[in-house]
Amino acid sequence: MGSSQTATRRYRRALEGLLGVPATEGNRVDVLRNGDEIFPAVLDAIRSARETVDFLTFVYWEGRIGEEVAEALAERARHGVRVRVLLDALGSSTMDDALIEAMDRAGCQVERFRPVTKVRVWENNHRTHRKVIICDEQVAFTGGVVADEWRGNARDPSEWRDTHFRIRGPAVDGLRAAFLQNWAETSRPMFDENIDRFPAQPQDGPSAVQVVRGASVARWSDITTLMRAVLCLARERVRITTAYFVPDEGTCELLRETANRGVDVEILLPGPHVDKRFVQLASEAQYEGLLDAGVKLWTYEPTMLHAKAMTVDGVVANIGSANFDSRSLVLDDEVNLVVLDPGVVAELDADFEADVSRSKPIEPGAWHDRSIGQRAKEAVMSVIDGHL
Repeated sequence: MGSSQTATRRYRRALEGLLGVPATEGNRVDVLRNGDEIFPAVLDAIRSARETVDFLTFVYWEGRIGEEVAEALAERARHGVRVRVLLDALGSSTMDDALIEAMDRAGCQVERFRPVTKVRVWENNHRTHRKVIICDEQVAFTGGVVADEWRGNARDPSEWRDTHFRIRGPAVDGLRAAFLQNWAETSRPMFDENIDRFPAQPQDGPSAVQVVRGASVARWSDITTLMRAVLCLARERVRITTAYFVPDEGTCELLRETANRGVDVEILLPGPHVDKRFVQLASEAQYEGLLDAGVKLWTYEPTMLHAKAMTVDGVVANIGSANFDSRSLVLDDEVNLVVLDPGVVAELDADFEADVSRSKPIEPGAWHDRSIGQRAKEAVMSVIDGHL
């Protein structure tokens, strides 16, 4: 057995044991880079659907892309396809109501996930951040970005950098379960025996995949277990790309311990075009301790970095909706895929290296010399973010 096969087997059995989620064989995972690859693939899958489309997203902002997606969903519903659309009530709050009305008129089943309320206020901070599309029970996407900010190819600040994934094979069932878990809260039927076939999924791809669902809880989730487990298992290299990086102290300590035991830990973060500066300030409060432990940090310069990917030792990838922050680790519903396939990991590592070539390294000496004002902002925002 080759070294990569041995490492893959080691990760698979450890993560199956730690998470209690068996990996499925025979999946195909396609990496889609930026809007120029993401939106044509998504729209083609929706427009080609003949039986069902399930669509779940956190973000659905105004713009032409949102209109195109809504039009495609409505067109399918008018042709007899069952279309279910679940929108997080907070994340999609700026969505044009006319799009929802048009989908309703066409026959789409449209629901808002956990409407913001003054009665059950404790629910307002627990959202679904899952981003899933499943067409005809056979092809699925995770990422689900629906806004004009993601159009193009990350050429300038108007075109955000992101990565999306198309999945075929048994892992599609896990992504459908992530949709259904949230859909069940709307009190709509989970399935229809006259429509849902639950087909045997093809197993003609090279990837073994675990589908890990994280549910919003008080202090812990399976996503937290996953993030920490892969750090503990890493032996050579960890690469993390994340839009928002505000992990709790325990996870930060684990990152430092991972670097201290000789693992190369590399983290790519948004730079000057970040969309949420207050989150970036809270993130910057973590930099000094990480740099002192030998963690390498870069900030992406061309545009907003919204991608979420983690690779370990060249053999395992952790991809999906979760950021490396407290919201994803604890507060929100998320869904991630553990992809055990050196081929997919090699693609993501190549993307990481290409992104780093367009990024600025954070130098330990220069960071230690940052101003008192910067330090004060970090301290304030880390406290505030920790209570959001």
